[in-house]
Amino acid sequence: MTALDQDYYQFIQKIKKKTGIDLSLYKEAQMKRRLNSLRMKRGYANFVDYFHALEKDQQLFAEMLDRMTINVTGFFRNYSRWKVLTDKVIHQLPDQRKIKCWSAACSTGEEPYTLMMILANHFPHLQVELLATDLDEGALKKAAEAIYTERSIQEVPKEMLNKYFVKQNQVLHVIPEIKNKIKFRKHNLLSDPFDKNFDLIICRNVMIYFTEEAKNHLYQKFSQALKPGGVLFVGSTEQIFNPAQYQLETIDTFFYRKIR
Repeated sequence: MTALDQDYYQFIQKIKKKTGIDLSLYKEAQMKRRLNSLRMKRGYANFVDYFHALEKDQQLFAEMLDRMTINVTGFFRNYSRWKVLTDKVIHQLPDQRKIKCWSAACSTGEEPYTLMMILANHFPHLQVELLATDLDEGALKKAAEAIYTERSIQEVPKEMLNKYFVKQNQVLHVIPEIKNKIKFRKHNLLSDPFDKNFDLIICRNVMIYFTEEAKNHLYQKFSQALKPGGVLFVGSTEQIFNPAQYQLETIDTFFYRKIR
């Protein structure tokens, strides 16, 4: 192991001790490149010096956490998949009166708000409990504010744009009737326990950053968190090729149902 490697491994051990976040469960090349870039940009010769600075400077620490977590999202991202959810998947959920949903790794909130808009618009009879979680407290704060730029709403159908957003001072506010129905909470997918009995779990475009071992563990935990007949909705680069090993079955591309 090189001195540079040793420097990095000591750094991720210290981060785990300080935050509970285990960076060894993320794909090493991607995470190392991202953090190396930030360290050098801030002018630190090595990770030892960088960590000492992080401990003293809360703003620097917040910046590092933001770089470590991936917050690339948008309303109705990959629109065709949300259409499948609307037209096919929700009709197949076990309970057509009350559903419990989880948007895991929800970033700045576009995904859970998309889901709530779909449910309010197409399934107004459903009683909905929607939990949205993320590791990044900064992202959760933005999600709770529910204020977005034009860039986030490119794929929103015009009917829903007019119905669920109000434009003020060149930004868009999600209306309170949608905003107030979602419970946001900090949660570490890799270490925190999962709630149970979900009808629908959405976790998209996050698993690609984890090691195969971490992904396998998470798919098992997601399956255990679903009620029989409940559905897991994953991202467009995260197809599960062996769903049966997680007690899941494919119902459409990127949609997996817990075997009853």
